[in-house]
Amino acid sequence: MTDTQPPDDPTAQRSGGSGHPAPAGEEPAGVRAGRHRRRARLYARAFAFVGLIAVLIVLISANTRTVKVSWAFGSTRASLVWIILATAVIGWLLGIATGFTFRRRTRRRS
Repeated sequence: MTDTQPPDDPTAQRSGGSGHPAPAGEEPAGVRAGRHRRRARLYARAFAFVGLIAVLIVLISANTRTVKVSWAFGSTRASLVWIILATAVIGWLLGIATGFTFRRRTRRRS
């Protein structure tokens, strides 16, 4: 092929714009590298998820005893793992609310 291919020619886009088509059955190096990066990110996320599940299981098994929780007006007894999970969820929700508030207050007005 020549360098006078029209810009909307699919072989020009596939070859990275060099005007030379990629050989049949081969993908361009940039496309292959992108695919490998996406796959690596997926594997990293999967390993992180499995790691978090393992930590959660260890956390639950190590904190099953019941403890006394003192409030301003009395006290209750609850399993330690439920207290840890409840405070984690409350902290997560407060973080989302804080981020939303800061984004809303720092948004440009037109």
